[in-house]
Amino acid sequence: MSYDAILLASFGGPEGQADVIPFLKNVTRGKGIPEERLEEVAVHYRHHGGVSPINAQNRDLKAALEAELARQGIDLPVYWGNRNWNPYFTDALRELHADGKRDVLVIVTSAYTSYSGVGQYREDFERALDDTGLRGEVRISRIREFFDHPGFITPFVEGVRAALDELADAANTHVMFVTHSIPTAAATESGPEYGEGGAYEAQHRAAADAILRAVGTDAPHSLVYQSRSGSPSTPWLEPDINDAIAQLDGVDGLVIVPIGFVSDHMEVLWDLDNEAMESAGENSIRAVRVPTPGIHPAFVSGLVDLLRERIDEVPAAERPHESPLGPWPDHPAQGAALDAVVTNSR
Repeated sequence: MSYDAILLASFGGPEGQADVIPFLKNVTRGKGIPEERLEEVAVHYRHHGGVSPINAQNRDLKAALEAELARQGIDLPVYWGNRNWNPYFTDALRELHADGKRDVLVIVTSAYTSYSGVGQYREDFERALDDTGLRGEVRISRIREFFDHPGFITPFVEGVRAALDELADAANTHVMFVTHSIPTAAATESGPEYGEGGAYEAQHRAAADAILRAVGTDAPHSLVYQSRSGSPSTPWLEPDINDAIAQLDGVDGLVIVPIGFVSDHMEVLWDLDNEAMESAGENSIRAVRVPTPGIHPAFVSGLVDLLRERIDEVPAAERPHESPLGPWPDHPAQGAALDAVVTNSR
């Protein structure tokens, strides 16, 4: 397959106080979230001047990808577009099309299978193609989910090792892997063959196992969740990290591993560095939060390896993966002359 551009696709975030509520309305559109709940979440952003760190992180990742592509001799420009704030996918598609690009390879900053991480992005790309009038002009192909790719796993391995060293004097240390909670029904729908938690939970457990195996630790561990939202009557994946911390028995050292995220965005800074750390302190537990991959060299080069898989049409049997679930399959293309292709429901 011949590609002529790369699109870094992400969530987006506000760039100032005036952006906060409009951004949150974009995020929650159609979900029936009450205005008062938006104001509660707005406090997290206002605490940081109304600026989400995810935008600077994506700019840094874009620059790092450009440098790594150049180092590997891949001559493809990198564009950036977001789901919920400027620059939107429509902005990115118009820009790359104006530059004469037609066949786009996409990196989505989500490592796992779920509606929000896969299906919703697909819907957004479809909408962007229609809104820009570029259906039939631009083709969009997304790289596979990279939850168990070595480039994603390696930064966490290094982080867990460093955290365990920092907590070496603790009598009992627990490793807590944390990701974003989603509705239980949505988790199941991500891959019913994997059980109630679907592919979403199975992939997180596979990533956690790969990290622990590489670290070489037999410390007790668990998978927990954060950032639940929506109606209290709707079941979401549990336990919440704060509840899980309160239930730890005899633990005086805690390693918090944010395996659900690729960068230290607002939900990491607020839910983990603020609320989870407070929960640990209230329970007399010394906690260390492991960094997300960010622009770790292994992560950046891993993303370029994932791009090269599609460029070079590397067979599945030759694609690197650190768990029995991988390598996850490719996504079908969207756009030019490919609308009749049946898409993967995940």
